[in-house]
Amino acid sequence: MKSWQFTGTNNPLAFNEVPEPHAGPGQVVVAVKAAGVCHSDVSTLDDAGWMALYPTLPRTLGHENAGVITEVGEGMEQWKVGDRVGLSPVMSDGDAIGYGAWDGGFGPQILATSDNLVALPDEVSFELGAMATDAGLTAYHAIMVVGGAKAGMKVGVIGLGGLGYIGARVAALSGAEVYGAEVNPKTRELADEIGLTGVADSIEAFKDLNLDLIVDYAGFGTTTAAAIETLGEFGTLVQVGMGRLESTINTYPLIIKQLTIKGSKSGTKEDLEALYALMKTGQLNPPLNLITQAEIPDALDKLRAGGVVGRFIAVYDEA
Repeated sequence: MKSWQFTGTNNPLAFNEVPEPHAGPGQVVVAVKAAGVCHSDVSTLDDAGWMALYPTLPRTLGHENAGVITEVGEGMEQWKVGDRVGLSPVMSDGDAIGYGAWDGGFGPQILATSDNLVALPDEVSFELGAMATDAGLTAYHAIMVVGGAKAGMKVGVIGLGGLGYIGARVAALSGAEVYGAEVNPKTRELADEIGLTGVADSIEAFKDLNLDLIVDYAGFGTTTAAAIETLGEFGTLVQVGMGRLESTINTYPLIIKQLTIKGSKSGTKEDLEALYALMKTGQLNPPLNLITQAEIPDALDKLRAGGVVGRFIAVYDEA
């Protein structure tokens, strides 16, 4: 089978022939039906700081996946061939699908374990199921679990792309008053669909509202600094986005307003199950851009250039 593989910083993806996987003890093989393309894939290609996650190369990228089990290994009898599944990417040892020792879904078949497997309801498409596995559960975990968004809170969301759309929508469905910041005017047009109370190109437009919580899904340094300036007293910033890996902030509001800064990475299988339950109701239906496996490098170029509305999802018709 052919897979798009990472071979090193600043190298284009290589479309390599790789062996088909087979399930060992505690493993299953999943035929990938849909694989999401993420900004962190761009960062992996462009930023040498990500090389620490790849002790051996090449490695097939693609950490947002949904598909059908085609082979079941010893000790995995609770699953069966034909089961529809989404794959929570992070392993219990901190490794992850598409990183470290685990090939990802930019190839048509992947290995998974009990750490990853979540049943995908029949009512949820493979495309939405794949998006939920990273963009979804990362967004959900940050705003609902780490941030504690709930009814009555004033919540700010920076970046309304793949993660931010879901985070803002989930918070709005919980009854929170949600304000979005997004530089792309086309994405700002989704404000009513998301359920936002207000939207602007910068979170600082809402500085007078004393926001309780801001989740920065963009992470471009300046966005982190703007969140610190905007939060109300005793407010919390949850940092998720890794567009830039450093930020210069003003410590005066941090101290005077007694703010809290938290980091959030990925999420849990329980988060993914909660997302699938929401998607099953039809209330959470983020925009998607469907592509083929061959178009994955082009999608990465478009993400690199910016201005994309919705998540790119590679669909495998014959996986």
